[in-house]
Amino acid sequence: MAPQRRPTTSRSGWAMVLVAGIVLLGASGCTSLDEYLRNGFQVGPDYGRPPAPIADHWIDSGDNPRLLSDRSSIADWWTLFNDPVLNGLVRSAYQQNLTVREAGFRVLAARASRRIAVGNLFPQTQTGNGGFTREALSTASANTSFVQDRFYSIWDYGFSLAWELDIWGRYRRAIEAADANLDVSVEEYDGVLVTLIADVASSYVSYRTAQSQIELATRSVKLQEISVSIAKARYKGGETSKIDVDQSEAILAQTQAIIPQQEIILRQANNSLCVLLGIPTTDLAPILGEGPIPKAPVDVAVGLPADLLRRRPDVRQAEREVAAQSAEIGIAETDLYPLISITGVLDYNGQDLGNLFRSNAFAGTIGPSFKWNIFNYGRIRANVELQRAEFQQLIAAYQQTVLTANQEVENGIVFLFKSEEQAEYLLKSVLADQEAVSAAVVQYRDGLANFTSVALLEQDLVDQQVSYVDTLGNVALGFVDIYRALGGGWQIRCQPPSEDEMYATEPPHSLSDSLPFLELPLPNAGANQQAAPKPESTPKPKVESVPKVTLPSTAPSEPSGVEALENLEKEAP
Repeated sequence: MAPQRRPTTSRSGWAMVLVAGIVLLGASGCTSLDEYLRNGFQVGPDYGRPPAPIADHWIDSGDNPRLLSDRSSIADWWTLFNDPVLNGLVRSAYQQNLTVREAGFRVLAARASRRIAVGNLFPQTQTGNGGFTREALSTASANTSFVQDRFYSIWDYGFSLAWELDIWGRYRRAIEAADANLDVSVEEYDGVLVTLIADVASSYVSYRTAQSQIELATRSVKLQEISVSIAKARYKGGETSKIDVDQSEAILAQTQAIIPQQEIILRQANNSLCVLLGIPTTDLAPILGEGPIPKAPVDVAVGLPADLLRRRPDVRQAEREVAAQSAEIGIAETDLYPLISITGVLDYNGQDLGNLFRSNAFAGTIGPSFKWNIFNYGRIRANVELQRAEFQQLIAAYQQTVLTANQEVENGIVFLFKSEEQAEYLLKSVLADQEAVSAAVVQYRDGLANFTSVALLEQDLVDQQVSYVDTLGNVALGFVDIYRALGGGWQIRCQPPSEDEMYATEPPHSLSDSLPFLELPLPNAGANQQAAPKPESTPKPKVESVPKVTLPSTAPSEPSGVEALENLEKEAP
């Protein structure tokens, strides 16, 4: 009887057994077979954008017709101030700011990291090697009687490869994470641009506000010097006591103290602009000249709250961080499964260099292998849980970023409109105080009132003027805050400057349009009285065309006049 032949298993059968074994062995993982197939042969979750709490509309959108749902002006919102100096500052800051450059290099680093992740998808180790050694064997040791050649040479060259197959998606998930991190770096760059442009505009507004405060304080000093002259003239004439002189000089000193205080703010705004421009601190006065506080347009285009999700860089950055962390979950889960690799070595070696290239000098190995981390005492699963917890943490951070963005826009809207309303009331107060001061000085000169009423009114006038100018600055800052919160401005990297951005279309309004220079009556001329000089108002310059502004430069810009304060309405009540 012929011996019974043992059945053999085909290669395809062995492959099926291997795959079935891997699936059974991998049953201890976190991803089901159905999910693994559905995810494109990858373990871990496929990413989906998390929900975000967002309002349907702005709070004031139904009550305030000035709040527009248009989005067209958000990209270059600073040009709505119609200020060529500000436009030049923004363009120069974009080109020269060092924080922007730093963020740009982070984008390049993220691109390089992505290329590394893509490279890991292919054979991770591919090396060529070669060498020559001359060896000598000892004949004095044991078992050396059969040594034929004590001295010999070895020539060797070859190639080795090690390739961990991406069966579970480790390297594809790493590419997914690298893509998301690259997006994070781009969104961070755009966020730097949004902050930069808003900071330039805010510093510029602070600079112009301080200029206006200094000019207004200087005018108030001139007016109060007249009051001091009146008090001194009456004191010399024996009509009043020295208390009036002391009181008038005290009020004058208080007003004079405003000037150095505002000069500090002016210098700090100047220094802030220098840093934003990426230049050493220097006096920008020859470049900036004098000008009014930037005036916000009547209508404010804010779009819809839902636009924040796709326009505001920090919101987009937070969302891409969630996407990157989602991929990290899949990378962590791959450690639960066996890592399958293919390794191979092709080698040529021989005793003589001439024999190195013969076929009988060839040697090599090739074959699959696997490595499975077992008995890890829960460390791998704990790492998966860690990545999932960080994923949930980033989702909460993303949703909080959306809420904060919505809040910041609403804060900017109410700050702008209520500051405008406040400025209207303060303007009425200033004009009324001017009339009261003028009447009180006349009565004091004629001996119908004491100086206390004049002092109180003059002090109140100065306080109201300071508040009014600050409020005008707040109006401009409120406009800046709205578009900072909306995430406008990063589009500057996508477009060249336009002519409308670099040139003004109409001359700015001056201080006298809203606050005419208050002329106080002079003391009556007498033997012991000397007339105080009447302050001269600086005529408004004629504005023809505003030259293009390029920074940094030492060329002076065209002045806009001493009277640098604007009013919300052309006609004072």
